[in-house]
Amino acid sequence: MTNNIFNLRELGQTIRSERKALGITQAELAKKAGLRRETIIQLEAGENISAHTLLQACTSLGKCLRIDDVRLDYDRLRETFDEV
Repeated sequence: MTNNIFNLRELGQTIRSERKALGITQAELAKKAGLRRETIIQLEAGENISAHTLLQACTSLGKCLRIDDVRLDYDRLRETFDEV
């Protein structure tokens, strides 16, 4: 995702790309995740969905979510200013 900024639309596009890379349809992903196809459509469109739904879809794609610390530590902050 761009600049480590949380963006639902980009997340949805990533989910869509991963689904297509696996060669499965929205209906197939929905069935595998125990969700409705309409929910997968909403997810891929970047609409607001529950965390539980997101985790079900990701798990069904063989993916997981990771929490990264995007706060700048001293070294990263210094690098940022040195680039300017």
